[in-house]
Amino acid sequence: MSETQEEIAVVENKGEVATTLNMTPKQIVAALDEHIVGQGDAKRSVAIALRNRYRWRQLPDEVRREITPKNIIMIGPTGVGKTEITRRLAKMAGAPFVKVEASKYTEVGYYGRDVESMVRDLVEASVALVSKKKKEEVLEKAVQQVEDRLLELLLPSNPQGWSPDVNADEIESDQSKRDRSLEKFRKMLRDGTLETREVELEIEQRNSPVQIFSAMGMEQMDAEVQNMFDKISPKKTQSRKVTIEDARKILLEQESESLMDQDAINEEAIKLAENTGMIFIDEIDKICGSSESGKNADVSRQGVQRDLLPIVEGTNVQTKFGTVNTEYMLFIAAGAFHQSRPSDLMPELQGRFPIRVELQDLTRDDFVRILTEPTNSLTQQYHDLLAIDGVNVTYTADGIDAMADIASQVNQSTQNIGARRLHTILERLLDSVSFQAPDDSLSDVIVDAEYVRDQLHEIAQDEDLSKFIL
Repeated sequence: MSETQEEIAVVENKGEVATTLNMTPKQIVAALDEHIVGQGDAKRSVAIALRNRYRWRQLPDEVRREITPKNIIMIGPTGVGKTEITRRLAKMAGAPFVKVEASKYTEVGYYGRDVESMVRDLVEASVALVSKKKKEEVLEKAVQQVEDRLLELLLPSNPQGWSPDVNADEIESDQSKRDRSLEKFRKMLRDGTLETREVELEIEQRNSPVQIFSAMGMEQMDAEVQNMFDKISPKKTQSRKVTIEDARKILLEQESESLMDQDAINEEAIKLAENTGMIFIDEIDKICGSSESGKNADVSRQGVQRDLLPIVEGTNVQTKFGTVNTEYMLFIAAGAFHQSRPSDLMPELQGRFPIRVELQDLTRDDFVRILTEPTNSLTQQYHDLLAIDGVNVTYTADGIDAMADIASQVNQSTQNIGARRLHTILERLLDSVSFQAPDDSLSDVIVDAEYVRDQLHEIAQDEDLSKFIL
């Protein structure tokens, strides 16, 4: 991605600061094309959704309150890029993002996670995002304070104060000596010549979290009780001898935390989650029974949909960081819908996902492009991994074609898992090379069509075997 594409526009409104990419939909699609092959309709939809968030933030308050995000539902088989598109989109936007599986939630009153926990997860992701940004802002000051603390550990305490037995000239002389030593040690610290020297450091011991409630769905109460215990329990410190190198890391963390206002971070994180947060709900088809299943569907599926409805519509959720409103969050749902249809969802829930995009099955030509075109493609990843052991893996054009042919063939003859099939094929293809490396005789490996057939021919031909290995 170019530097212009990575520019982040900071929009300030009534003291609220949020970040979003100031990119046109065409630029967003172009950026997604660098990592994801095909699925133009899905990329187009999410690009418009992201740009609309930017447009929404420019509107006057009275207009903005009337406009809510248009949620998206992606329909397509596994391994075609639904999750990757959303994950890349959130990363580009610098927005808090969580991926959840609808199948892990249950209706309130049943054993399992409650739907509101996805919002709490999003807020935690937002707090982590804001904390990281704040740490970068205070880094320069924190580094200076760490240097001062290291000097205090390296040098003896200040010269003794005045007493009738101590001459004032002696105190001044001792102070000047210490100042000279201080500057000498400061230079050595900056030059890195003291990294292996040991110092004694007081390190605060963090209390291990104690699970109070064993039942799932009680995460919020569990966190609140744990916070209460943390506040009333005394701080414990432990004296440890560590090298200057390790002490610098520990002290940098401590000084950064001391320079940050946690309450302000939590407040900004909540606003960021409310206005730019994205929740990707995968496997949404698992909570809607097909019309054929009728009464045999899990009793909690309809309950999960009912619990999910107010979250998507907009409601207040209590978290340990404060109350969060979900009205302006962007929800992107996805599912294969092999045994059900989007129309099997509750009508009210369907209406909250007005944008529907159908993703296409990946073809043999798509597999060729996936293996060669994206930045950090699969073939490049394995090349870089084996290069660590001095093995240079080279892929020929006919070798790429052979891998794509086998992936397409196995997907058709067994379960179609889309691009994930390429992971299993490459892992199997380079299994012996990965095991033998580093080996002097393996300096160069050429993956051509003959090599691919030798390694995978029997597996691809044996349909029963391929079900288990590929």
